[in-house]
Amino acid sequence: MQRDVGGLPLAPALRARLVAAGFQTAQELLETGPCGLSKEIGISKEEALEALQVVRQECQGDAARTAGGSGATRKCTALELLEEEQAQGFIITFCSALDNILGGGVQLTKITEICGAPGAGKTQLCMQLAVDVQIPECFGGVAGEAVFIDTEGSFMVDRVVDIATACVQHCQLIAEAHQEEDHLKALETFSLESILSHIYYFRCRDYIELLAQVYLLPDFLSEHSKVQLVVVDGIAFPFRHDFEDLSLRTRLLNGLAQQLIIIANDHKSAVVLTNQMTTRIGQSQSTLVPALGESWGHAATVRLIFHWDNSQRLATLYKSPSQKESTIPYRITSHGFRDVQPPAVTQNAEDTEMNPRKRARREEEK
Repeated sequence: MQRDVGGLPLAPALRARLVAAGFQTAQELLETGPCGLSKEIGISKEEALEALQVVRQECQGDAARTAGGSGATRKCTALELLEEEQAQGFIITFCSALDNILGGGVQLTKITEICGAPGAGKTQLCMQLAVDVQIPECFGGVAGEAVFIDTEGSFMVDRVVDIATACVQHCQLIAEAHQEEDHLKALETFSLESILSHIYYFRCRDYIELLAQVYLLPDFLSEHSKVQLVVVDGIAFPFRHDFEDLSLRTRLLNGLAQQLIIIANDHKSAVVLTNQMTTRIGQSQSTLVPALGESWGHAATVRLIFHWDNSQRLATLYKSPSQKESTIPYRITSHGFRDVQPPAVTQNAEDTEMNPRKRARREEEK
């Protein structure tokens, strides 16, 4: 990152301001951050953030070219790609119907977007995944860790405790049934305390904090190599307020999407985003569609849409490169995200749907 400021692909007037302020290298700019840069050279935070995005992308490109020498572009065969895809693991959701339509669960190295109205269960699934990514390999998990970036304040640690406790109990039942040594050994370290200590939580209160966090995330992931899930809950909230310049918003979102793709690929992690729904007004009728516009729809590899049919929650696989479009029912219980059981099996459905020590509207939360 020792690239000279004069060689960066920035506007000439901006480069002149940077040089006049005493900046010499790209590293100095990145260490200053958007707020500091805004004060130093007298530009808005939005302009500073956009400039730092360009600088970081240029530095990443330089690093890739240095590592790859003259052949920076990776060359491989379709067979090698297939073998890599098959070797990648999945994070299960504890809802077998959802895992099936996803091809096994939430896939590592891919971006999965969960869209839905408030109360559909988006945040519930994200908290479930933050627990499930830590399931030991001998139980069919990936034995990873999770990063949870919260922009809406929806993360509830007491709810995570419920989900994690149920997950540990499930693994204990498996271990008791099979009595295998690797199961018993794994349970020595797979506990509620261990699960909670390996969910790294970041609270971002506006889009500047969100972008800064995502752009700094590769450094954090390099220090925490076991992280295999990055959750951003939710992606739309910071960008739907106080944005008069929509073209700037589009550029920032495109840069954010590119950075998340890099994180998913370079760190072999699953990236899960939640998105709000908005109303699209047509000539004859209006429809609910995911927020942030059609261009944002290209960012995710997989898109799920959560919706309702009367009182039944439904999940539709709307976009996937390998799975057909499907719709399945699901439910949210005191133990977490689960399948909808046949009526004969769930005679005490009311008891399992709600946890008496939680506030009454908890199930309606995302």
